[in-house]
Amino acid sequence: MERHIAIAGAGIGGLAAALSLAKVGMRVTVLERAPALHEVGAGLQISPNASRILIDLGLHDALKAVAVAPLSIRIHAGRSAHELNHVNLGENAEKRYGAPYWSIHRGELQAVLGEAARANPNIDLRLGAAVVDANEDASGVTVMLEGPDIPAPVTADALVAADGVWSKVRANVLKLPGAAFTGRTAWRALLPIEAAPAQFRFNGGLWIGPSAHLVHYPVSGGTKFNIVAIVKDDWNEEGWSAPGDPAVLLRRFANWAPLARAVLSLPDEWLKWALCGMPPAGQPWHRGRVALLGDAAHAMLPFAAQGAAMAIEDGAILAQELGSDQPVEAALSAYEHRRRPRVERVVATALENDKLYHASGPAAHFRDAGLRVLGSRMLLARYDWIYSWRP
Repeated sequence: MERHIAIAGAGIGGLAAALSLAKVGMRVTVLERAPALHEVGAGLQISPNASRILIDLGLHDALKAVAVAPLSIRIHAGRSAHELNHVNLGENAEKRYGAPYWSIHRGELQAVLGEAARANPNIDLRLGAAVVDANEDASGVTVMLEGPDIPAPVTADALVAADGVWSKVRANVLKLPGAAFTGRTAWRALLPIEAAPAQFRFNGGLWIGPSAHLVHYPVSGGTKFNIVAIVKDDWNEEGWSAPGDPAVLLRRFANWAPLARAVLSLPDEWLKWALCGMPPAGQPWHRGRVALLGDAAHAMLPFAAQGAAMAIEDGAILAQELGSDQPVEAALSAYEHRRRPRVERVVATALENDKLYHASGPAAHFRDAGLRVLGSRMLLARYDWIYSWRP
């Protein structure tokens, strides 16, 4: 059954959904506010539950050229630098889950998705077209746009909002509350891989400590080193990102181990982001012919490294439901019914990791002891329910 689906947003979730929908025979119009797809942002992690979807969309070779399959993630105590445990990834992850665990630059992933969308005859990618409102009736949904050329409205069978944590569709069409600041900020930097300590160039790193943690891993085909520092913080900036002062960040890690501080001392420039969340519990993801996807539905803290993966999964399930012969409204309801329990469990896992990573005092002592006893294989097995998932 051919349907015409409009998607608000050409980020990772929107483009992946467009490709999944086109694969099942849908005609898709992607409406993006920005006039161009710029390679902005920093690194992210694409675990096997998401990489298998991207590979099934025919993107393996293009992504492998810009991604890295880190050999492991090594977990350190922030103040002592002691290694508490590690997770073997690389070939081990691909053998265990049937798909790779990749780290990748967000802009490069978006570029691969965008190129595939442009090459797909079933997808119309329109830039400089911001979705601001929509009206629906029994025959479809009419999407109102803003842009430099005052674009004409788009009529489709359904509208999917993949327009991010500050979704206009969520606010203006579904009249739902928006995201809230979580009291955490993420400081991000990207460096040439040669700047990184040699032991970190092929592995991911997670350093945990009171009220803060540090993550780093290679991206861009192994040519860049991505660093993310998370701290408990207030937010008094205009907008939701701003340049960060390296000296301010280093003061937040004053009592950490010299090696961790050496990593944090590498960048001359940081960009800090307010981390905002939108717990999915209690808020609908769809109404009639309009549905939310990715951060627009369930923005979450990044402490399970599943934000992008959940959006990619959303698109795969949305395509399955809209590709069936059920009415559009029923298909969107089925999509939400299938996705919500899993996403809520992932959100809960991220919140649990927030407490685990940032523990102090006796709680941190028991955490560290538990990680040492658990062992590498058992630590990875705790995430089997995430990484083994298939649409």
